[in-house]
Order: sequence, then structure tokens, then C-alpha cells
Amino acid sequence: MNKNTKKLVGVALFTAIVVVLQLLGSFIKFGPFSVSLVLIPIVVGTALYGIGAGVWLGIAFGVTVLASGDASAFLAVNVPGTIITVLAKGAAAGLLAGAVYKLLEKKNKTLATVCAAIACPIGNTGVFLLGCALFFMPTIEGWAAGLGMESAGTYMITTLVGFNFIFEMLVNIILSPIIVRLIGLGKKEIKA
Repeated sequence: MNKNTKKLVGVALFTAIVVVLQLLGSFIKFGPFSVSLVLIPIVVGTALYGIGAGVWLGIAFGVTVLASGDASAFLAVNVPGTIITVLAKGAAAGLLAGAVYKLLEKKNKTLATVCAAIACPIGNTGVFLLGCALFFMPTIEGWAAGLGMESAGTYMITTLVGFNFIFEMLVNIILSPIIVRLIGLGKKEIKA
């Protein structure tokens, strides 16, 4: 199999993993929060297949979020703002993870993977918060007030992203380098 075919098949496989993990993610709970494991295949896919693959996987994540109804609370408020935010946050997660990995991979692949695993949720969450500020601030202020919070910013950090962001980052930091290493070992074993 030639290199382009292997890359196409690999990216397609990671796309399927992203879709399945996003669809199953709503059933995985850690306390009251849904846990998203979908950033792991984005990090691993971008490490194996490059920045373009990471952006593609991030967009696939965003499309799945929109199709699954996970963004329904925001879609009810502002459809174009939701679509822009959800697709941009996924693309940013893949782009940032890929750029960080590419910058560091020649020095140390494990370090590159760990740093990409940190960058991925930062890109995802950062663009989400920016989208909230640009498209949904009056609604978020209302949600915050409904919970007795004076600051919409505090609500955004503590309620919308807080625990999930920390959990996603920790899971990414632990699992992504392990998966990349296992795939590398598997490739060596196949060649032997």
C-alpha cells in the first residue's frame, strides 16, 4: 500500500473514532459532567498524519457535535454563531495540536505529544470561550444570573468549562503519548 493510501485510510479510521467517541461521550459521566474523550484521537491523528489531518479531525468533531444535538442550547439562541463556534473550536484544537507537535517532534516525540495534548484542549476551550463572548454573552449573563452568579465570566469558567477542561487535559496528557508510542511499536513490529 502506498503512503497516500495509508494516510487516507488512517485519517478515515481516526475520523470514525472521533465520531463514535463524540456520540458515546454523552453517556460517559464523571459526576454530573459528560466526559469528552474525542480530543485524544485528534491529538494522536495529528501526530501521526500531520496538521491537515488534525484540522480535519477537529472539523469532524464539530460536525458531530452539531448533528448529535450536543449544541442545542446554543443553537436555540444563535444558529450561525453556534455553527461558527463549534466548527472553529474543533478546527483550532486540531490546528494547535498539530502545530505544537510539528514544532517539537524532531527534538522529542514524547514531549511533542504531551505538549500537543495540552494544546488541543486549550485551542478547543479557548475558541469556545471566545465564541461565547462574541455570540452568546446576553444569554450567558442570564444563565449566570439564574444561578445567582454576578459575573458571566465566572459562570463561563466554572460552569461551562471548568472541570471538563481539566479532566480532558489530564486524560489527553496521560493517554495520547501512550497511544502514539504503542502505534510506533506496532509499526516496528509489522516491519520486522
